Amino acid sequence: MSAAEDRSYDPRQDRPIAGLFADLARETTNLARTEIELAKAELTEKAGQAAGGAAYVVTGGLIAFAGVLVLLAAAVLALSKVVEPWLAAVIVGVVVLVIGGVLAMIGKKRLSPENLQPQRTIETLRDDKRWARSQLAR
Repeated sequence: MSAAEDRSYDPRQDRPIAGLFADLARETTNLARTEIELAKAELTEKAGQAAGGAAYVVTGGLIAFAGVLVLLAAAVLALSKVVEPWLAAVIVGVVVLVIGGVLAMIGKKRLSPENLQPQRTIETLRDDKRWARSQLAR
């Protein structure tokens, strides 16, 4: 056999179809197991991100609540003394509410469905689909 013929030789061509199907079944099973493990790992990671997002929402809510309390204190000051100290309390209350709102928005963004999708698993499944199609086309 010449070197050119030796390079083009494919031992799979000499195997019976049953052996090829057995290999395909085994490799498909191994691939499915690997994909499941990847999905588990990625979903665990996404759950951690969701917990972080939830913590931002809770923190933002608590800070916004503190802002409401400061605004209530400002209203009390305004009614008890019709002078300028209440204006300072209003400014502080508004700033606290803005900070709380920003934190709540950050947390909400982290909880969006796009951020919770297992992107790596989806991409590898697409790659596997392309690979399987190329193997069937041979």
